Amino acid sequence: MLQRYLLAKTKLLVIDDELAIRRFLRASFPGDMYDLEEAITGKEGLTKVASGVPDVVLLDLGLPDLDGIEVAREIRSWSQVPIIVLSARHQENDKIRALDAGADDYLTKPFSVGELLARVRVALRHSQRTSQDVPSVFEYDGLKVDLAAHRVFRSGEEVHLTPNEYNLLAALVRHAGKVVTHRQLLREVWGEAYADELQYLRVYAGQLRHKLEANPAKPKLLLTEPGVGYRLQSGD
Repeated sequence: MLQRYLLAKTKLLVIDDELAIRRFLRASFPGDMYDLEEAITGKEGLTKVASGVPDVVLLDLGLPDLDGIEVAREIRSWSQVPIIVLSARHQENDKIRALDAGADDYLTKPFSVGELLARVRVALRHSQRTSQDVPSVFEYDGLKVDLAAHRVFRSGEEVHLTPNEYNLLAALVRHAGKVVTHRQLLREVWGEAYADELQYLRVYAGQLRHKLEANPAKPKLLLTEPGVGYRLQSGD
């Protein structure tokens, strides 16, 4: 038992406006193993994810200010923290939308404590094995991308991007230093239906280079991997 107290507690963030659910969750997680933080709106939840860096987020879809799917998508744009949706919505389409937005798992209310604890343990194992948080601010060779604030700077001056340009750049930042295939980028930015639309990538990659590169004809930031995809240079 002493060893349990010496281990760092798992930090959980519950984003749910229903008081009864928050009380139920607080009673369900052993206090000696879990540190549970609460948020009752989507905006408050986003702030606490950014500042508190939880190990797992438990997210309701029916929030008073933002749809939970929007919250999941926003978190996933700059963090790989596991997201488990806890929702009263039973429709398959709601589950698909939540998972496509970046949720790792989905439990419909009501659920058992045992199943929830098991899902949290699985999420933690996957997180420890496969991912690290993407820093909310990326900087390299004069380029600065603040994923949390959705702002981009080049040599200290803000660069204004279209939504698609920004989403493409954000996807590349999340995989900075690695080759990202055409299909993976198309899926992440435009969705599965556009997985074969290579012309989208060529057009938007060209537009990004014109806005970010000193010499778009000889790019040093956004590199093409012929026949494969693109790579955003990083200092790693």
